[in-house]
Amino acid sequence: MRGMSANTDILVVGGGLVGASLAIALDAAGLAVTLVEAAAPRTDAQPSYDERNLALARASVNGLEAIGVWRHAGAGATPIRHIHVSRAGEFGTARIDADRHGVDALGWTLPARELGAALLRRLDECSRVTRLAPATVLALEPLTGGWRARVETADGVRTLDTPLLVGADGSESLVRSQLGIEAQRHDYRQTLFVGTVTAEREHAHRAYERFSDAGPIALLPLAERRCGLVLTVAAEQAAAVAALDDDAYLALAQQRFGWRLGRLSRPGKRHPYPIQRIAAARLTAPRAVLVGNAAQTVHPIGAQGFNLGLRDALTLAELVSTAAEPGAAELLRRYVERRTPDRDGTMLMSHGLVRLACLPQPALAPLRSLALLACDRLPPLQRALARRGMGFRGEPPLAVLERLP
Repeated sequence: MRGMSANTDILVVGGGLVGASLAIALDAAGLAVTLVEAAAPRTDAQPSYDERNLALARASVNGLEAIGVWRHAGAGATPIRHIHVSRAGEFGTARIDADRHGVDALGWTLPARELGAALLRRLDECSRVTRLAPATVLALEPLTGGWRARVETADGVRTLDTPLLVGADGSESLVRSQLGIEAQRHDYRQTLFVGTVTAEREHAHRAYERFSDAGPIALLPLAERRCGLVLTVAAEQAAAVAALDDDAYLALAQQRFGWRLGRLSRPGKRHPYPIQRIAAARLTAPRAVLVGNAAQTVHPIGAQGFNLGLRDALTLAELVSTAAEPGAAELLRRYVERRTPDRDGTMLMSHGLVRLACLPQPALAPLRSLALLACDRLPPLQRALARRGMGFRGEPPLAVLERLP
């Protein structure tokens, strides 16, 4: 069984949340796709199908609905109807309400594991997706008009020729490295702890983002007064925080968040994630493209990572579906043109928020408070903030516009 050879319209390396979404969207466009996944096709095996609680922007849910994923996931999602942004010790507050912007929800909270399970169910329905899992890309070789990949599977080594190679293989992307695309890195020297807690008071479908000198903390609404907790600590404190017992961990979260929802209790498992900003110097190479975390990994503040990556995937699928040839130079040029404003704006926003909202500089306090008040009280600024938060930036993929408010 060694040395098998095949052709595929598009080769997607990486079967995480973004790679799986892309494969599904391409299947719907009638293209033969090979999806190479390092992990076995189970939610407990895929690293990105983890314990995080994803804040899915409205545009993302529209897109997942358009490609047939949301029908498998929607029952487990909790709508976000209000967003509350504040900074500890300062007077400014920004509030965004769905009703004020004429929508039923600004977004939805969904555990990453449940979205992963929905993607796997939807992949099972796809007729044009070949899934190689677990599988490892051994080598990539440029060809005239495409790429040749040597992929190791349980059945042996396969050789795949494709006119379009897609790297969806995460922050430490092998594809990005093999393409010779450098990446700029910024270590925030922070660690993110994610998990769940139960609030004494009803969250009323409100998501909270609270900044402080120690970093941001967020609470995302879940069912039955449960909340997804996202707690950022300095990297040098991560080991000590990981070693805290439940009572001490809750006390830390309570001190950082405050008492707006009453006492926090019943913490779930907590998982640490070191935070880096990684930006590929280029999004494309000849007949190759990067999407999701392989293209950019952003600070989780504002919950933009998967939402940005999904817009990458849906834009690429849209362009490929109408192109005469996958991987054509004009298609990739258009992809870069479409994605750059959204990518740059989102990365600038997340990086700027961390730098400005969490800097321990008292002189900035009045400016930060005034900025939050302006976002809360000035309708044009509020509308722009809400639309960007809902994922409608730049030239969005058509799939997300079906319910555009």
